[in-house]
Amino acid sequence: MPTVETIVIGAGQAGLAMSRCLTDADREHVVFERGHVAERWTSERWDSLRLLTPNWMTRLPGWSYDGPDPAGYMTAAELARRFQAYARSFSAPVEHATTVSALTAASDGGYRVSSDRGTWTAANVVIATGWCDRPHVPAFASGLDAAIHQTTPSAYRNPAQLPDGGVLVVGASATGVQLAHELRGAGRDVVLAVGDHTRLPRRYRGMDIYWWLDRLGVLDKTIDALGDRARAMSEPSLQLIGRPTNESVDLATLQAAGIRLAGRVVNASGTAVRFADDLAATTAAADARLRRVVAAIDHYVDSRGLAAEVLAPVVPSPVHPTPGPERLDLRAAGITSVLWATGFRRSYPWLRLPALDRRGELRHDRGVTPLPGLYVLGQRFQHRRNSHMIDGVGRDAVYVAEHLSARLATSAA
Repeated sequence: MPTVETIVIGAGQAGLAMSRCLTDADREHVVFERGHVAERWTSERWDSLRLLTPNWMTRLPGWSYDGPDPAGYMTAAELARRFQAYARSFSAPVEHATTVSALTAASDGGYRVSSDRGTWTAANVVIATGWCDRPHVPAFASGLDAAIHQTTPSAYRNPAQLPDGGVLVVGASATGVQLAHELRGAGRDVVLAVGDHTRLPRRYRGMDIYWWLDRLGVLDKTIDALGDRARAMSEPSLQLIGRPTNESVDLATLQAAGIRLAGRVVNASGTAVRFADDLAATTAAADARLRRVVAAIDHYVDSRGLAAEVLAPVVPSPVHPTPGPERLDLRAAGITSVLWATGFRRSYPWLRLPALDRRGELRHDRGVTPLPGLYVLGQRFQHRRNSHMIDGVGRDAVYVAEHLSARLATSAA
């Protein structure tokens, strides 16, 4: 049975960042990956996907974007190739095609990691399987008629993959609006069920919205600084799109393109779907969040005397949605598919340790779990607002690597 100092589970951005930090610290480790480096970016992303963040924000420990288009938005395939090059740059010790089946306690106080390629033991384990692990589909979706095709963003590739007919897209954050826009552009009739979201323009006053969020320090806010941890964890996701044209795609854009808006889906049975009467309230709340963000940008510009260096403020107009239906018969409306863009959940069926809270999330403080030697990386708000993002995971990896190294030094003393 092989023994190693540290096992990292997952070779996406979190696992690779962790591996680089451990390599720099000269700590022995191995990375288990069920497929290949950046597997989700190659096998669980739709064809047209581009990053929401500009290329210059693609930074990991010891590595940053060096291509010709720092203001552009990489495709998923381009990002996967860059991650693979990153892994090669420091000879990351990745065990490809190695699926973990069980993580248990070892008799010596360490951990036993069982996989389809054998069992290893380690003093430390870092769970780096990411925040977007398993697509969330509400339980009532099972009540839909079998003739209605159901899919998720992880399985969707392009409009031609879906049966002929209209599509109900459920969820109006970044993924939902992008896919609704793509499907409408392909000539499909689309109904978009709108839940909580944060509306943002792609660019404001001539600069990318992420440039402003970076300057304002919004992405660096720690969960402790925000005070209400539960509220921070439930922040609505961004409604944004990354394209070479720098266009904004929001509910107003979609409605103008002929997409029918509805409230949040609350139930489904047979061929009927029911919606909450909350569309007006949801869009108003999203517009209010947008106004707060642009007001903060305007204040930043004025306080630093930057008005002559950026464009004049033009705040996007509020969304005025046409009242949506409370009930929709999918068959009568010609809708043959439902695309559940309703977010993700974490799933740890292989974790045989008391490390989860009552919601099924890993218990931790900045990535350090209550179990000695067990760590996690890549969680939303692990410490900062951007902890689950490519550009934010590196700082958490540095912290976890330092804690891990100090623990080993203490135990060896």
